Amino acid sequence: MKFSIGGPLKLAFRPWVEGLENVPAEGPAVLASNHLSFSDSFFLPAVLDRKITFIAKAEYFTTPGVKGRLTAAFFKGVGQLPVDRSGARGAGEAAVRSGIGVIERGELFGIYPEGTRSPDGRLYRGKPGGLARVALATGAPVIPVAMIDTEKIQPPGKAIPKLMRPGIRIGKPLDFTRYSGMEHDRFVLRAVTDEVMYEIMKLSGQEYVDIYATAAKRQIAEAAKAEREAAKAKAQAPAGTEAGGKDTAEQDKAGS
Repeated sequence: MKFSIGGPLKLAFRPWVEGLENVPAEGPAVLASNHLSFSDSFFLPAVLDRKITFIAKAEYFTTPGVKGRLTAAFFKGVGQLPVDRSGARGAGEAAVRSGIGVIERGELFGIYPEGTRSPDGRLYRGKPGGLARVALATGAPVIPVAMIDTEKIQPPGKAIPKLMRPGIRIGKPLDFTRYSGMEHDRFVLRAVTDEVMYEIMKLSGQEYVDIYATAAKRQIAEAAKAEREAAKAKAQAPAGTEAGGKDTAEQDKAGS
């Protein structure tokens, strides 16, 4: 995959990279990255010599049809791990178990602490689950990663990607062994996650928003729905209603 996809990807988009020396040549590590685009999972592995294993939603492996089979073959080919997200707690446990397994094999485990792609290019609060628990349970270093401008390559609604240079900044490894054995302490999990997100913010230069990206997406969807409903109501209003209402108000004022 690095040759068949990674090679042409680097040739076409010429991503720039800073901090490659922070990724160990061997041994386990957790790579924690911001998440701007679907292409993040292509560009980051493309610039590294080592394989990175991410977790992927189970739907990528079970969707029927030709497209579904091709998608499943791709994700299996790059060694991604399916996680059933039908239950929030179950999904979290599955992600942790998968991550620990990757680390115990001495490999690189990639994770997006925000849990989903940023809806507007800003950096959102990290979820204190998979990232911190895997790091604390295994003692593996956490390497913060900032993807830069990947969301501009193929914005939502655009079928053809824009040829431009995305960037990748890789920070110095973070050691959390001081919290060893505390992977079930929610305050420690929160502290570890926030420290990682702070490092990602410094690397990416993104504006930080202290809410979860999933909540932000709901707010954006609700605002868009309200705007559509208001526009629809305005379009369905009888002609002259607005003007008539204004005239009536003026007549009431004159009468009083």
